[in-house]
Amino acid sequence: MIKAGVVGGTGYTGVELLRLLIRHPQVELKAVTSRAESGRRVEELYSNLRGYLDLAFSEPDIETLAECDIVFFATPNGVAMKQVPELLKRGVRVIDLAADFRIRDIPTWEKWYGLTHACPEFVAESVYGLPELNRDAIADARLVANPGCYPTAVQLGYKPLLDNDLIFEEGLVADCKSGTSGAGRQANVGTLLSEAGESFHAYGVSGHRHQPEILQGLIGMSHGKVQRVTFVPHLLPMIRGIHATLYARLKNGTSEQELHQLFEQAYQNEPFVDVMPLGSLPETRSVKGANQCRLAVYRPGNDDTVVVLSVIDNLVKGASGQAVQNMNIMFGLPEKEGLEIVGLLP
Repeated sequence: MIKAGVVGGTGYTGVELLRLLIRHPQVELKAVTSRAESGRRVEELYSNLRGYLDLAFSEPDIETLAECDIVFFATPNGVAMKQVPELLKRGVRVIDLAADFRIRDIPTWEKWYGLTHACPEFVAESVYGLPELNRDAIADARLVANPGCYPTAVQLGYKPLLDNDLIFEEGLVADCKSGTSGAGRQANVGTLLSEAGESFHAYGVSGHRHQPEILQGLIGMSHGKVQRVTFVPHLLPMIRGIHATLYARLKNGTSEQELHQLFEQAYQNEPFVDVMPLGSLPETRSVKGANQCRLAVYRPGNDDTVVVLSVIDNLVKGASGQAVQNMNIMFGLPEKEGLEIVGLLP
C-alpha cells in the first residue's frame, strides 16, 4: 500500500483529492493537514466523506509527513516550496497541485506570483505532470508539478496540431471558460451566487498567471516556434468545468475529416482523453466528476481556421484527478487505478 499525506485538505482540490484517494485500492491515507482546522474531524467539514475517512486534520508536521511514501500539496501558491526540500531529503515523493514548480523561468514565476522562490534549485528537477506529454519522466520523478486547469485543457487541445506542424505558430487564441470552483474556497464577493449567478464575464484579460504556463507548454510542443498566445479566461455561473475554445490557422489544406483522424490517432492510447465523433460538441457536464478530457476539432466553412473544443472538470483532470493519475505512473500502478469514474449527469 502507498502511504499518502495531503497537505491543505480543506480546499476544493483538497477534498476532491480525498474523495479519489479513499477509494483507491492501493492507497492508505496517513495524514490530512490544515493549520486552521487542526483537531477537527475531516467528516465534520466535508460530510460527503462520512463513513469513508476516519481521520482528523492535523498540523503539517514534517516528521509525520516524512512517514508517507508520497505527499500531495493542495495548498495556496508559495506553501509547497517551503517544505519540499526536506521531504525530498527524507525520501518522500511529492506532487504539488499549486504552481510552485510549474514555470521553469524563476524570474517569470516570481513576477506572476509576487513571491520570492524558496527553492529554485528544485524547479529544474521537477517534472511537469501532464501525462500525455511527460509520462516517462513522471515515472522516475521525485517531484511533480501538477498542471493548472486551464493549461491542461489548452495544451491537450493544441498538442496534435503542433506535434504535426499543421498550424501557423502566430495568432493562437485560447478562449476559455471556468466554473466558480476554480477560484477556490476562500471568501470572494465575485463568486457569491448573487454576483456570479445568471451572469458571464471575462477576467484577467490584461494578464493571467496561467498564461506563462500555457505559453511554456506550447513553446515546448512547437520546439520554440510558438512565441505568443492570447489567453482570455471567463467565469461561468456554474460550479465545475472548463470549456476551452482554441483557434489557429492551418498551414495547408488538411480537411476536417483528416484533422479528426489525426486527433484520434494522437490520443488512441490515452486513457483519459476522448476524441469525440466528427461533428460533436463536447459538454462540460459530460466530464463532471471524471478524470476525462473530451475533444472535438472543426474547420468552420472549410476556411483556413481550425477550432478545437476541449472540456474538462477543473477539479479532476484539471487538478486532483490528474494528481492521482501522476501518482499511479510514479508508483508503477495501472494508470486508471482509482480513476475509472463515470461523469455525473444531469
